[in-house]
Amino acid sequence: MALYAIGDTHLSLSTNKPMDVFGGGWTGYVDKLRAGFAQVKPEDTTVLCGDLSWGMSLAEAEADFAFLHRELPGRKLIVKGNHDYWWNTAAKMNRFFMEKGFGSFRLLHNNCYEYGEYALCGTRGWFYEEEQSGHNEKVFLREVIRLEASLKAAGERKKLCFLHYPPLYQGYRCPELLELLERYGVEQCFYGHLHGGSHRLAAEGERGGVAYHLVSADYLRFQPRKIFD
Repeated sequence: MALYAIGDTHLSLSTNKPMDVFGGGWTGYVDKLRAGFAQVKPEDTTVLCGDLSWGMSLAEAEADFAFLHRELPGRKLIVKGNHDYWWNTAAKMNRFFMEKGFGSFRLLHNNCYEYGEYALCGTRGWFYEEEQSGHNEKVFLREVIRLEASLKAAGERKKLCFLHYPPLYQGYRCPELLELLERYGVEQCFYGHLHGGSHRLAAEGERGGVAYHLVSADYLRFQPRKIFD
């Protein structure tokens, strides 16, 4: 019963949104994802760290979810990304998954999930690209609240955290989120969002007792990262 993570699949099977602006590595990326997912078994869990589909609505994203449901076996926990415009209320998303037969998806949003002795926690997070003022300040504060709610739900279990945005980056840190990760004893934090030349600026390795890992699909060469066997 292995645990995997990958972010930023950026599927557009029913829309036209090429990803080659981020480099030649994205050429044929759907086939690369299909091959990378072959290692995942039906009893496994994969956390999808946001930016899954370019669909502007759940209807537009249906083909992309069908691909993920069919090609990526096992339980799939979904974290919201900044380009997940299809994201809706939990009730509407869960109803959509049920009606379409996509029973393998679970929302990682204001909650956590058990994985052995661990709790899998997470939220979208925040990045310097979005200013913390006006309406954005309210969104930022909600992200802080959501992360703490997820970590609190974990209780005394060991904790892994999954974000879309990196909480650390060369020349940038989000102190509010980092403080929560350290205070609640998170062992490892996995995040996506960064592509192409941004990979070299990512924070990897231990900081403040938390080990950080970039899991953007192109960084992983479109193979989900195995966290535990």
